[in-house]
Amino acid sequence: MVTRNRTASSGSRVRRVGVGAKEFKKNFDTVVENVESVIKGKDDVVRLALVAILCEGHILFEDVPGTGKSMLARAIAQSMDATTSRIQCTPDMLPGDITGSSILDQKRGDFEFRPGPIFTNVLLADEVNRATPKTQSALLEAMAERRVSADGVTYELPRPFLVLATQNPVETAGTFPLPEAQLDRFLFKLSMGYMAREYEYEVMFDNAVQLSIEDLGAVIDTKDVTAMINYAATVDVAPEVGYYIVDLVQASRAEPAVAMGGSPRASIALLRAARVLAASDGRQHVYPDDVRAVLQAVMAHRVVLHPEAILRGDTTAAVMERITSAVKPPLSSRGRDVASAG
Repeated sequence: MVTRNRTASSGSRVRRVGVGAKEFKKNFDTVVENVESVIKGKDDVVRLALVAILCEGHILFEDVPGTGKSMLARAIAQSMDATTSRIQCTPDMLPGDITGSSILDQKRGDFEFRPGPIFTNVLLADEVNRATPKTQSALLEAMAERRVSADGVTYELPRPFLVLATQNPVETAGTFPLPEAQLDRFLFKLSMGYMAREYEYEVMFDNAVQLSIEDLGAVIDTKDVTAMINYAATVDVAPEVGYYIVDLVQASRAEPAVAMGGSPRASIALLRAARVLAASDGRQHVYPDDVRAVLQAVMAHRVVLHPEAILRGDTTAAVMERITSAVKPPLSSRGRDVASAG
């Protein structure tokens, strides 16, 4: 099942192309506030989702149904006046159902490429682990390369481009678990979780007549987002903070409870996410605090524990807590731990 739509913008829209530190923070907070008008009580998840799109990364949500994952994808897309598509992954889905395929044009007698739902800004791949490995590979190849090749022709995907994939951790019958090499393609692994009592009450009445997201308008557009992506890549990272990132990732490989630690791709993900997080705070320098704030989301799906450690009740979160305590942050004047000034 594939659904696609162009998000309709309503209300006032702020149009900004060039951004600096203050403008980045203002844009970031504006989008978060807009999304949180329909996604209640999930500020940390909303912020990390926006960090992912500004890193040009992708998110894997491992969560039970009905917690707002689809709503989050729509809310982000509509806030940016972006295109969005949704695919319901099933075992009979083919790679061409996602990437597109060539169709015979009977009038011209030639084949014409018809783009699939992946040609969008925000793609929701629902229950990605129900698709076959061949179909999963086609999706993840496009995520990594940001392009699709068909019949010897390469087609670039739009920018920004975010894949928000979901999988149910409870119902595993008839699923095809993603191998570690493919999980590594996701920037973050997150969980929405259930809402607190007061937020669920509010959401219940907000959506009693029609979905509240139908009235959500755009506050920036995709050109603004592209400018923010470009700016975040220029945020300064001191050598001490850079080595702190590397030390954290390498420590995950040496942890006795870990069968497989973070790859160099994890170091890159930490760097990019920390830069965006610093920019979202109006800063032009990355602090160790920024790295620690995204560490769990970056490493959750990259660290594989030994079976013995799992039987002992050890968890990835606990392992990362031990690593964070063991690896000391830099004590430089350019680091957050000694001086808060950038």
